[in-house]
Amino acid sequence: MNGPMSRHHAARVEAAIASGQAARSALVASWRRSSRLHHLDPAGRSAPMRLSDVELRQARERVAPLLAAAQSAMDRLYQAVGASGCCVLLADGAGVPVDRRGTAVDDATFQSWGLWTGALWSEEHEGTNGIGTCVVEQRPLTIDRDQHFFTRNTLLSCTAVPIYDHEAAFAGVLDVSSCRADRTDAFSNLIALAAGEAARRIEADLFRRAFAHARIVLTQGADGQAGGLVAVDADDLVIGATRSARARLGIAPGRPLQPVPAADLLGGEPAHDHLAGGQRAVLQRALLRADGNVSAAAKALGISRATLHRKLKRFELKH
Repeated sequence: MNGPMSRHHAARVEAAIASGQAARSALVASWRRSSRLHHLDPAGRSAPMRLSDVELRQARERVAPLLAAAQSAMDRLYQAVGASGCCVLLADGAGVPVDRRGTAVDDATFQSWGLWTGALWSEEHEGTNGIGTCVVEQRPLTIDRDQHFFTRNTLLSCTAVPIYDHEAAFAGVLDVSSCRADRTDAFSNLIALAAGEAARRIEADLFRRAFAHARIVLTQGADGQAGGLVAVDADDLVIGATRSARARLGIAPGRPLQPVPAADLLGGEPAHDHLAGGQRAVLQRALLRADGNVSAAAKALGISRATLHRKLKRFELKH
């Protein structure tokens, strides 16, 4: 980045901060954090810092469930955007990419920009940028070209989406980055949609893996769209819920869910009607296979005889 352009960008950033726009602009608020909180200079030219190989391996081990759950979604997202000169990055909760997808012919370019595993993309190190600012604000966002804090990053366009774990706690960031000058607003919007869908697939996979032995129920959102996933154990207790499901059901995010009867939590919702119908069919099949023997049916279902009796009474099934 040449001198005059660097000075112009730095002056623009400082003028926006000094004008007090941070109170009404999320972008300027991020610029202000970068300058005043982290004491960064927008004209700084130092390359992004990177973890050592050992540190990166440790970072990957800490988020092993996230890495495992993200593989398929990252592959699909990269297939959609990779041919357009984009790379896909999965970052941990500290803003460090721990996995990526990219075209081999573009690898050298992306590596030189620091769009690589092990680079430190938190706001503390890189100022306003897709990954780091998403870590702070925990919302989908795009930091496009000169919206970046550092002048040396103003050729980049980065779309980032937060990812939440099975307890609805912030877990990391899915990012699509490009350094092509011909990236249009329309294409950026498509990338944002694709990245958002990929992040939701990762969250769903994380949730299903965490509650592998529970029944997973899809709740309905207020607009008729999917409202999230709920995990129900063999005793009809809700033991887990995704972030969107918690928002719909009034459950606080970011902490283990205290088991609650499914009938109490889901009663009256279409999701519960579906759950009840499914359970009734399962009970009927178990009784038929056991020739009406409650003890044998309970054993086959992996529940206690008392629990089965309660279920039979709830669904008014005779035995």
